[in-house]
Parts: sequence; C-alpha cells; structure tokens
Amino acid sequence: MTLWILDKDVSFPPVETAQPDGLLAIGGDLSPERLLTAYRKGIFPWYEGDYILWWCPNPRFVLFPNEIKINKSSRSLLKKNMAGTPGEQFEFTVNQSFREVIRQCKKIIRPGQDGTWITDEVEAAYIKLHELGYAHSAEVWKKGKLAGGLYGVKLGKVFFGESMFSKISNASKFALINYTGSLIREGIELIDCQVYTEYLESFGARMIPRTEFCKKLDALITE
Repeated sequence: MTLWILDKDVSFPPVETAQPDGLLAIGGDLSPERLLTAYRKGIFPWYEGDYILWWCPNPRFVLFPNEIKINKSSRSLLKKNMAGTPGEQFEFTVNQSFREVIRQCKKIIRPGQDGTWITDEVEAAYIKLHELGYAHSAEVWKKGKLAGGLYGVKLGKVFFGESMFSKISNASKFALINYTGSLIREGIELIDCQVYTEYLESFGARMIPRTEFCKKLDALITE
C-alpha cells in the first residue's frame, strides 16, 4: 500500500489508504492547523526517530464515557480518598499545570518502550494547542505536589487522549476516573484511546471499526 509523504499542504490522504498497522503518512509538521485537521479526521502523530508518522489504526480503541467501569478497587480508592486524613488525600484539578503534566508524561519510564515519542517538538506543539484552548490536562496532587495526570485534545464532543503518568500508585487512575466524570458533565460522548492497552480496557474501553469511529467524529465534531 502507498505511504503518503506530507508537504506544506495540511491536508491528509483518505484514512482508508492507511497500511494494515494504521500508518497513513510521514512528514509534515506539528502546526496547530495540521494537528487539528488530523484529529478531526481521526489521525494522530507519533514520532519514530526524526520523522513524524501519522496514524489511523483499524479498529480503533475508544472509551464511551458513560460506559466507564469503576471496579471494586477503584471504588475503594475513591471512598478512601474522601475519608482520608486532610493533607494525605489526592486533590484533582483541570488545566492547572498543563506544561508540567506533558513534561512528566515525556519523562516517565514505560515498560517495553525504548524512549518516548514526546519529543521537544511534540511538547512545544501541544503547549501551543493548550494556549489556543484545544489541549487540556487533568492533574492529581498530593501534599501540594503533582502526583499524576493526563492530557489530550478536545474537539466538539470528543476528547482525544494522548498520554498519562503517575508518580504515586493510583494517581493516574484517580485522574482518569475524575476527568471522565468532568467530561461527562461537559457533554463529551467519546474518548479516543488510540491503541489497545489492557489498563484502559479494564475501565471499559473497547475496539470499534475505523469506519464507525470516523462517522462518530463527523457527527460529534461540528466546529
């Protein structure tokens, strides 16, 4: 199958032309215009070496916020936090420390991964998206220090999750559960998880066909 090479034009080839692993195109840049164009079409960037690779896998791993599963251990975590000693509890915030959240996601060591796809260029690009009001973060604090969090891009009624981190056990879980609740209250109907992880599957994320995913984007992103 053809691998498209992008130039200054911010348009993308049809997602149906992606390779079996979801790789669609290579090159281009991470300008806000290109990134937002990509997300609206269900495409996201990952770096490999010095090259920007653009992906749209089939099937697509997603979480419908109203389907989130709060298992026994998660319910216990929430209950213990509510009843915990002041100063020992997790505190949850939104968009209070975007730069530090993405920096921690960049630094965190992940089993099975050689380095990080969050390059300096990626970090700067998403900070710009945050300044423009498109990229958002959720933070979890303990004793005034950042303990965990996540970030992603919000368009219409869709949140495109990008990365999360945890310095303390259960901090990212606490961020995900609380932020999903916030998204539900905002009317978000779909969370894009991009590719499969057992961790997110435990919260109810599941695979759907790419065609269905793209149709949902068309319906849920009208801006």
